[in-house]
Amino acid sequence: MKDILSPVLDKLKGLDATYAEIRTQENSNTFLTVRDGQVEVVSSSIEKGAAIRVLAKGAWGFSTTNSLAQSNLEQAARSALTMAKAAGQSVREPVKLAPVETVEDRARVEFEEDPRAVDISTKIRNLLDVDKSCFSYDKRIKSVTANYADLTTQQTLATTDDTYIEQLKMLVWNYCWVTGKSKGVMASARDEIGAHGYELYTTNPPEKIAERVSRKVVQQLEAKTPKGGSSPAIIGTNIVGVLAHEALGHICEADLTLAGSALMGKLGQKIASEKVTIYDSALIPEGFGALKYDDEGVRGQKSTLIKDGTLVGLMHNRETAAKMNAAPTGNARAQDFRFPPIIRMRNTCFETGDLTFEELMEDVKHGYYLEGFRGGQANLDGTFTVGVQSAFEIVNGELGKPVRNIGISGNTLETLTQVDACGKDFGFEMGRCGKGQIMFESSGGPPLRVKSILIGGA
Repeated sequence: MKDILSPVLDKLKGLDATYAEIRTQENSNTFLTVRDGQVEVVSSSIEKGAAIRVLAKGAWGFSTTNSLAQSNLEQAARSALTMAKAAGQSVREPVKLAPVETVEDRARVEFEEDPRAVDISTKIRNLLDVDKSCFSYDKRIKSVTANYADLTTQQTLATTDDTYIEQLKMLVWNYCWVTGKSKGVMASARDEIGAHGYELYTTNPPEKIAERVSRKVVQQLEAKTPKGGSSPAIIGTNIVGVLAHEALGHICEADLTLAGSALMGKLGQKIASEKVTIYDSALIPEGFGALKYDDEGVRGQKSTLIKDGTLVGLMHNRETAAKMNAAPTGNARAQDFRFPPIIRMRNTCFETGDLTFEELMEDVKHGYYLEGFRGGQANLDGTFTVGVQSAFEIVNGELGKPVRNIGISGNTLETLTQVDACGKDFGFEMGRCGKGQIMFESSGGPPLRVKSILIGGA
């Protein structure tokens, strides 16, 4: 590709482009859906295209094409340059980019079994086995939806800074949503897992997936409703990841910080308990956010956001790094060639502590263990809500009966000040995030004990 892309970039430099990049992709994707024993979706696609982003007159221009022919790339490049110059006529604050090292490299994620080599019938059979095993688990299971995707991208990034990177990206994803009913009570649970290759189903065979999610549904059907109000709680690893991502991660994305998030102006300030350290990393190989380079060619790295309770960093692309006199952190990511890269999380986690789960519970006379989440959202002001699909009472330092229809809410910074202990076990979750583009990411951490959190219940 280099012999095709270099002449296009050379022409842009000759036409007053301050900076330009071309990101080409060849994608191979499969999507499957099974619902209640029936195959509803079987979709396989192979596509290719390019994204061209040009900086001129202090403004961005962006164009895409589904052809990798040099003539089509040149046409898209001229279009992006024209848009940048037009936008630059009224720009208030010219875009500047933080400097980065020039790189020429080839990279790939590590995987054991290429999903492209697995027959489609095998993929369908595994999903049908998940569905069948859920219904076999308990007669109270009434509905099962199982989704599968594998996404493979061969990407090339070339820039006018003489960076040239070829990178293979790959992921396999399984999502299951199960609903049950008993004596007028409805309950549901989700299970979302992933890996970089089809070895996902070696470590997570269909029966194991089905048992894991169906057990949560049955548990909820037999559970009682909790008492609402503020209460001590142990937040399990599944929900800790959601808090790291939703409640804290988004407001640490520098573009949202500059837009007025709750962290605006708080760098260097203590915003959490000294027990809290949170980071976002591209260096966790099993995570969906594992990458050697981001979509601006910045090397992947570990970026500490909160250190012992103090806000020490944000997630940056080259533009926000220049605005805030910081270094780019490798967080510029795009859904595919149809989108420009924006600041996105990779693998966002709480750092572990040194206590066992039993030691975390010892001092809790009455509270809740929040085991698994149903969904969550957060706002720029730091407020958040998280639905909990699996939870238990804690009574005199021991696990009690399961509870259902529970949720937690609060303000991120206030909640982080309530953390008084961290476990030493580490849990890791695979998931997806919006922000205008669907992005696969991961999050995790140890169980956390909080002195008080608002519990939604009866």
